[in-house]
Amino acid sequence: MNTFKKIALGIVAVVVIALAATIAINAYCILSTRGNVHTIAQIESGGDKADAIVVLGASVKPDGTPSDILADRLEVAADLYLAGAAPAIIASGDNRTSHYNESDAMKRYMVGLGVPEDAIYVDHAGYDTYGSMYRAAHAFGAESVMVVTQAYHLYRALMIGDLLGLRTIGVAADKGSYNDQAKYSLRDVVARDKDFFMALLRIPPEDAEQPIAAS
Repeated sequence: MNTFKKIALGIVAVVVIALAATIAINAYCILSTRGNVHTIAQIESGGDKADAIVVLGASVKPDGTPSDILADRLEVAADLYLAGAAPAIIASGDNRTSHYNESDAMKRYMVGLGVPEDAIYVDHAGYDTYGSMYRAAHAFGAESVMVVTQAYHLYRALMIGDLLGLRTIGVAADKGSYNDQAKYSLRDVVARDKDFFMALLRIPPEDAEQPIAAS
């Protein structure tokens, strides 16, 4: 067998292994967590409680208002808080530059929905899903959380929480269709691989120790 064929076969083998790993991890992600996805009505009737509600960030418009996908998450998080599901909300978003601030916009919106300002803890270092979940446990100190995001994203967040030792309950925030949904879903399929290994090894994210506080 010549060198070219050996290289080609090696590449094919790597691709097949990567695809198999992705399929296995995605199956594990969904099958291991879908039983922990509930509606607000189920949580109210079941009396489930958590240390905090973690609402995961998404894009904010140039005028500082949440995008549709984020507004739906914030409305569900506010409804959970007002129903007594947890004593605090962690607004976990990206604030790496002075010109873009998800978490403060999230807090403003929820205050407008009737959530007390001092019940909302702002996580400015929620740069990605893994970081948000890791910091809920290690920077905020939660042992149990209710996670609010859309269904396509929720399984990954719950998987991360489970692997990090958090007791997790998920509440889907889908209220309609969203632009670029196919792109978001495909990106999440790939991201599950990365976050599975990050959480399995409990690797600290960027700014892991930056505090989360009401502000």
